[in-house]
Amino acid sequence: MDTNLFKAELVALLPKLRGLAMVLTGSAAAADDLVQDTMVRAWRFREGFQEGSNMAAWVNRILRNTFYTAAAARRNVVQDVDGKYAAQLSCKPEQEWRVKYGELLSALRLLTPEAREALLLVAAEGLSYEEAAGVVGCPVGTLKSRVNRARERLAELIDVDLPKANQRAALRAAPAAAAPVRNAWAPTANAA
Repeated sequence: MDTNLFKAELVALLPKLRGLAMVLTGSAAAADDLVQDTMVRAWRFREGFQEGSNMAAWVNRILRNTFYTAAAARRNVVQDVDGKYAAQLSCKPEQEWRVKYGELLSALRLLTPEAREALLLVAAEGLSYEEAAGVVGCPVGTLKSRVNRARERLAELIDVDLPKANQRAALRAAPAAAAPVRNAWAPTANAA
């Protein structure tokens, strides 16, 4: 069929298509959308139209199939106006961990090179203290101190609560409570 003739017949069917679309959708805006989708599909598949057959029936079938396909797709969509259903499906945001990871990397850069190296050898590389001390070339006790100070400083920089580190720091900061000194020569309650 000639393209111009096909186009003319298709445009002539617009009022009837819009009437059918109004009956199916019940909304002028939805009907206009449905007619537009139908016209686009009819134009796209114009090679499938057999000349001499009923174009109105062919286009009406396209309109009905488009409508029912969209209706079937809408059945699978949950109307969640107040967001209650979406809240049940939510998961923790991934970006929070990315931010924390960025903070960790920034805090690592603030450590002294020796502390950073000691911490990364033990915590990231998984070396034992002895192996890491051999790599760095320092005594094991020195390496352990560097790792401990690096962990405490890193926790402080990224604002993480380390119970053991906090307890030790509190003990160091608090004045030692004077334990009562017992006079070895003083008589006790048991002695008589």
